[in-house]
Amino acid sequence: MTTRTYIYISKTYDGYRNLSYDRFFLDNLQKDCVLLYLYVNENAVIIGKNQNAWKECNFSAIERDDVQIVRRHTGGGAVYHDRGNLNFSLIMNEELFDIPSQMKMICDALRNLGIEAEISGRNDILANGRKISGNAFGYRNHMRAHHGTLLINTDLDRLPQYLNVSEKKIRSKGIDSVRSRVCNLTDIDKGITVEAVRDAVIRSFEERYGTYEEYVTSAEELAQIENIYKEQSSWQHNIGDSPAFDYLFDEKLSFGEIQMLFSLKNGYIQNMHVYSDSLDTGFVEIVESALLGTRFNNADIMAKLEEIAYNDDVMEIVEYFRKNPL
Repeated sequence: MTTRTYIYISKTYDGYRNLSYDRFFLDNLQKDCVLLYLYVNENAVIIGKNQNAWKECNFSAIERDDVQIVRRHTGGGAVYHDRGNLNFSLIMNEELFDIPSQMKMICDALRNLGIEAEISGRNDILANGRKISGNAFGYRNHMRAHHGTLLINTDLDRLPQYLNVSEKKIRSKGIDSVRSRVCNLTDIDKGITVEAVRDAVIRSFEERYGTYEEYVTSAEELAQIENIYKEQSSWQHNIGDSPAFDYLFDEKLSFGEIQMLFSLKNGYIQNMHVYSDSLDTGFVEIVESALLGTRFNNADIMAKLEEIAYNDDVMEIVEYFRKNPL
């Protein structure tokens, strides 16, 4: 397939607007296009698509420091963004989308700056054995998105101030332990800058996908982005009301934390909400739909989940209920 290659560099530090562009590109980019989108947010806590803001965020600290809460359209956990953090999105059709190749592109950019980087698992990039990049993935129809962050000179001590870190997460990882495994690129090279990393990523992108053009948004596209922005910046979208519930399932499993809030009537699940920092955003809606109207007992819940058998995460929930009856 012949492709058209584009780069768009954001001119704002507004997290709501930057994530609005991100959503727009994923929803509207043509199938024959490859786009690298680069942006920097200032003072923002970015939460995953399926996370419960009321459970995750320390609202008093966030309001005190005038920090944005921005819900992205991909999975994963919460991260803190400031001007020392470069964010990138690679958006293309599913035929071209190749996560190992895309991760290598970022590693090559860092190596060109004299920093040896390596891929760890499916989602992280390490330098000197410490994490300097986390990644998440999303999709819309035939298009795929690869989101990543590069820690250059960000304030790594601020995120814990803005989150209500669960006891499960503390037991499994520990805040001090997590902090020791993460570093800025300036810890390795004090002279490195956000602009230098941005330019290196652009060069690596061009080597991988060919000569690019700057993506120019039309007046019609800007109007669409403005509509997305109205939702993206709304309290309801990013925080929303905490739903009433009769039973809360809250556990940390191998794929991440999960909370299932059940509202019951006459012993049946009348309504439910699922929150998770799993990187797979699809299973949440599928689980919610599958369990509506189900009788609230172990056997019926497990049967419904086994019936959909969406992925290993769902089957792990089944095994948990099997070993830990309601």
